[in-house]
Amino acid sequence: MDKLVVRGGNPLTGSLTVSGSKNTALPLMSAALLTDGRVTLSNVPDLKDVQTFARVIEVTGTTIEHTPQQHLISLNAGSLTRIEAPYELVKRMRASFYMLGALLGRMGKARVSLPGGCAWGPRPVDLHIQGMKALGAEIDLHQGYVVASAPAGRLPGGRVTLDPSSVGATINIILAATLARGSSVIENAAIEPDVVHFCEMLQAMGARLNGVGTRTLEIEGVDRLDPVDFENCPDRIEMGTFMIAAAIAGRPGQAVEIHHGRADHLGSAFMEAFQRTGTRVEESDSLIRVIAPEELRPVSVTTDIYPGFPTDLQAQWTVLMARCAGNSKVYETVYPDRFKHIPELQRMGVNAIIVGDEVVIEGGKAIQGTHVMSTDLRASVSLVLAGMVAEGETHVLRVYHLDRGYERLEEKLSGAGIDIERVRYDEWADPS
Repeated sequence: MDKLVVRGGNPLTGSLTVSGSKNTALPLMSAALLTDGRVTLSNVPDLKDVQTFARVIEVTGTTIEHTPQQHLISLNAGSLTRIEAPYELVKRMRASFYMLGALLGRMGKARVSLPGGCAWGPRPVDLHIQGMKALGAEIDLHQGYVVASAPAGRLPGGRVTLDPSSVGATINIILAATLARGSSVIENAAIEPDVVHFCEMLQAMGARLNGVGTRTLEIEGVDRLDPVDFENCPDRIEMGTFMIAAAIAGRPGQAVEIHHGRADHLGSAFMEAFQRTGTRVEESDSLIRVIAPEELRPVSVTTDIYPGFPTDLQAQWTVLMARCAGNSKVYETVYPDRFKHIPELQRMGVNAIIVGDEVVIEGGKAIQGTHVMSTDLRASVSLVLAGMVAEGETHVLRVYHLDRGYERLEEKLSGAGIDIERVRYDEWADPS
């Protein structure tokens, strides 16, 4: 198993480059199943989740050519014959559940395992299933699988109201509705940049979507979609993580440059809170310059759906607050119980306590390096951030969680001055 060893105290300098968005790449790959021609996606990050989803898709008979070094993936669903997404693969990541909408839309039937995913909080698929039923699908649950079919082989379409709004459910319902016989409407649709970019790809393929980027999305079903070449958007969560890294570890007054990012994709709540810490942000095209202040100011935040403060930056924000002189709170409204990083940060000397759905942080205390355990994707990177500014050496164990969402993070940070390396270890070895 791999771990990251971080030796704290070195400033973050120079530049970092944002990879393509994992949370967008997976829906784009799903959309490729809706046409029988070759779809080529560029700016696709080389991540475990992309590799896993490629294997899920290959089970259907779809042919895939993946060149990770060039960040390209081509999919040809002209040979798609199998309508199943098996448990052995789907259990590894929840996004595999997009196969339900893709197969139901393209083939009129699907058999998809209920998903697994990160080890925190309930993330039910009820909204997805209710959405498929509203479009006219017949749904059965059989031995852990969702078995869905469309009357006469094609969904009639319908009206769906999402409560709460959900990125995953919005994408899945769009996948199913795009090739329906009639029209569909999604009320309270998600408007995250991931969803908007996904819709733009479908429009390029010939889908008829109105209201993209608004809470009411209208979909007029079409008979077929055409193959396209399409570029994935940058990863907004990686960009936000890099911005936080620059704020806590950058030299005060000296800019850290972040390339190929989109600050507007982070939403107004994050940008406003970030600049209230005293950190300066300068934007131009796809370049963002982050300039750390002499002293960071504490800023309390509440997570919310886009354009609210991203739940996927909540763990990283906690580390930023630990570096501020003063008290702050992080209130989680999207996924309750997403605080498994807190006990690990406490082991490093961070004074933070969980009170219901919020974390209260007393900042300004020294952070100490030690051995800590990753529990999920965003918790993992928060421990790396803490290790960058800790006294001594931090060993972040089980970084397979991190590898699901950050492409070669240690190489990027090492190139920007951080003392970090990947090391193999035996988790069950007796201590020496």
